[in-house]
Amino acid sequence: MASRDIPVYQLRDRFDPVPELVGLRTECPVLRTELHGGPSSQVVGWLVTGSEESREVLSDQHRFTMLPPADTEAQSRRLQNIGNLLHYDPPEHTRLRRMLNPEFTMRRLQRLQPRIEAVVEECLDAMEQAGAPADLMHHFAWQIPGQTACELLGVPRDDRAELSRHLDISRDDGRGRTRQMAAGRAFRAYFQQLTARQRRDPGEELLGMLVREYGEEITDDELEGLAASLTSAGIENVASMLGLGTLLLLEHPDQLAKLKENPELVDRAVEELLRYVTVIPTLSPRTALEDVPLGGHVVPKGERIICSAFAVNRIATPGGDPEDGFDITREPAPHMAFGHGVHHCLGAPLARMQLRIAYLALWRRFPQLRLAVPHEQIRFRTPSSRVYSVDALPVAW
Repeated sequence: MASRDIPVYQLRDRFDPVPELVGLRTECPVLRTELHGGPSSQVVGWLVTGSEESREVLSDQHRFTMLPPADTEAQSRRLQNIGNLLHYDPPEHTRLRRMLNPEFTMRRLQRLQPRIEAVVEECLDAMEQAGAPADLMHHFAWQIPGQTACELLGVPRDDRAELSRHLDISRDDGRGRTRQMAAGRAFRAYFQQLTARQRRDPGEELLGMLVREYGEEITDDELEGLAASLTSAGIENVASMLGLGTLLLLEHPDQLAKLKENPELVDRAVEELLRYVTVIPTLSPRTALEDVPLGGHVVPKGERIICSAFAVNRIATPGGDPEDGFDITREPAPHMAFGHGVHHCLGAPLARMQLRIAYLALWRRFPQLRLAVPHEQIRFRTPSSRVYSVDALPVAW
C-alpha cells in the first residue's frame, strides 16, 4: 500500500495508474490490507484489483452485503442511508429499483433530451458571455448535470440556486468540516420539503411519478433519500467526467480531431472516456456474510472488501493487450465505470445522454477550444476525494 494518508487504490498520476497499483493488479489481484474507513480511521480488509474477482464479488448478493458494517444487523441498519440504493440488499433493493427502472429507460429519458440540449446551450452562452479565459468547470461541467437533476426530479427553478449553494459547500473540502456538515443537512432538508410538496400535489417528474404510482408503498424517507442520493451522485460524477474528458481530449489532439471530423463516433468516445478516466476509483464496499473463497484466499465473515474499478478498467491482465492507450475508435467493451451486477448505476443512461450532448455541443460552439494555462498548472482534486476531478479548468477559444 501507499502512505497511511492516501491508499494506493486512490492514487493516480494525473490520468494514469501509479506503478504500485499496476503491480497489485498483475501480481496480487486480491490483497488483505488496510482500508480507509473515513477521514481518520483505518480497518483491515480486502482490496480486489482483478477483473474476474471483482465481477465475482459485485455479482454475489448472497455472500456479500451492502449494509454499513456494524457489530449487529440492527446497528448496521441504523447507519443505513435510507433511500440510497447503494445501502440496500435484495429484496429491499429490488423493490426500490423496480419502482425507479421505468423512468431510466432510454425511451422515457428521451423526454429530457430537448431540455438537456437547451441547458447545454444556455451554459455555452454563459461561458461565451463571461469571456476567455473561463472556468469550464464552473460555467459548463457543474451546471449541466445540476440542471438536469432538477429537471428529472421536478425542482422548481426558483429553488435551484439555493440547492446548488448547499451542494457546493458540502462537497468543498476548503470550507471547513462544520460548514460542510451544515450545508449537507440543509441539502437533505430541502428534499424533505420537496417530498412533502410532491405528496400534496404530485408533478409529472420522477418524485411525482413515484407518489402517484406507488403511494404509501414508498415512504417519505425513501423518497427524500432517493432524491438526495440521485442528485449528489449524478451531479458530481457527470461534472467530473465533463471536466476530465475535455482535458483528456485536449491532451490527445489526434483523438479530438477524429471526434470533430466524425461526430458519429461520439458513442464510442463516451464509452472510452468513461473507461479511461473512471472518476469513481473504487466501488461501494461490501462485507462478507460468510467465509468466502476468492482469488486463492478466504475472505472471513464480517470483513470489508472493496473493488478497484480504476484498476479493472485501465490495467491489462498478464498476457493481455499490453497497450492501454486512449482510443475513441476502440470497439466498446464492458467496463466498470458504472459498477457491475444488480447495483450497476441506475442513472447510467442519463449520464451517457448528457455526456454525448455536451461534448458535441462544446466542440461545435468552440472548435478552437484550448487550455488557458499550461498543463502542469491544472490542479486535480486530492486523491482522497470520493470522485476524481479537477478543481478548475481554465479555457480559451
